[in-house]
Amino acid sequence: MNNVFVVNAGSSSLKYQLINMADESVLASGNCERIGIEGGILTYKWNGEKKVLNEELANHKAALDKVVALLTSGETKVIDSMDDIVAVGHRVAFSMSQSNEITDEVLAGIEGTVSMFPLHIPAMVTGIKACRETFAGKVQVAVYDNSFHLSMPDKAYMYAIPYEYYEKYGMRRYGYHGTSHRYVTLRLAEILGKKPEELKIVSCHLGNGSSITAVDGGKSVDTTMGYTPLAGLMMGTRSGDVDPALINAIAQKENLNNEEVNAILNKKSGLLGISGVSSDARDVVGAMNEGNERAALALEKFIYEVKKFIGAYATAMGGVDAIVFTAGIGENSKELRAEICQGMEYMGVKMDMEKNNVRGQEVDVSAAGSKVKIFIIPTNEELMIAMDTAALC
Repeated sequence: MNNVFVVNAGSSSLKYQLINMADESVLASGNCERIGIEGGILTYKWNGEKKVLNEELANHKAALDKVVALLTSGETKVIDSMDDIVAVGHRVAFSMSQSNEITDEVLAGIEGTVSMFPLHIPAMVTGIKACRETFAGKVQVAVYDNSFHLSMPDKAYMYAIPYEYYEKYGMRRYGYHGTSHRYVTLRLAEILGKKPEELKIVSCHLGNGSSITAVDGGKSVDTTMGYTPLAGLMMGTRSGDVDPALINAIAQKENLNNEEVNAILNKKSGLLGISGVSSDARDVVGAMNEGNERAALALEKFIYEVKKFIGAYATAMGGVDAIVFTAGIGENSKELRAEICQGMEYMGVKMDMEKNNVRGQEVDVSAAGSKVKIFIIPTNEELMIAMDTAALC
């Protein structure tokens, strides 16, 4: 059978899906949590059923072995044996290539990006190595978060710093969430019965991590995230764009080194930093509704920044045919979607508030007469990873 196992590995977690590529159905999915930590939890979903196991998960391989046992035996069985899995697809943060098979050379290249992604790459490499053992002999494929953005022109990806730093160190805008932006681009074209090449789209991936991408003719031409995923919009705990001189100013005034300031910008800023309540937009909305002024400010700023980038990207592309909302906030927060679109009628954006009263559904929420289509499209990064993986088998 043409089944692909999709992996998204964290330092102490491992999300997975088994996808049947014949009909793109999910046979099983779940998450392994607290890997290498006391009190491991394995969640397994299949055929509308769900099982939660409290088991010690010594390492990523041990977690994968338990998942395979669930896939192939007992009441949770969805395949007969490992022979029914053709390949394994991995979500990987960064590369200067499109999706590719993970050879020893490719793996070494992934490991070489650890300085850019000290929190992400070691975990991803651990997941790849574990899968090479558990799924020995299977094709292993890396699908990169930034690949979709490799089509950006140099005027969009260059920083105005000495050119030698680009030549020597590759210091430029790379962009992330590319797999999500690519999925909603292709899905929107399919819904509208058009080719991606015919559309100008502003894709809004709004969640704990957020980015906006200008997609012109099916290609990313600009995106908010930069050299790392810290840049662009304010996010759950990430600051987004700030004056670079703030790093030194905070370091001096708080007696911190650059790494400590970087940690603050990544983990203590954004919605959490301004509101002082939470990094979760739902909690911040709740606090705002109870009269918390800092929570209200955090949300106002987030909405303002999203509006600003939508307008900027529409201008950069010379127009926009559709705005797409996806990811946790984009798919589920009717309040924030409505606030973002409010006041954009001048550029042909008009939302139907009744249609917008949904969560997690694929729907056109444009009002009658809106020149720009407004869509909610739940993202499906796992399917994109599986499709790229199957294509390389």
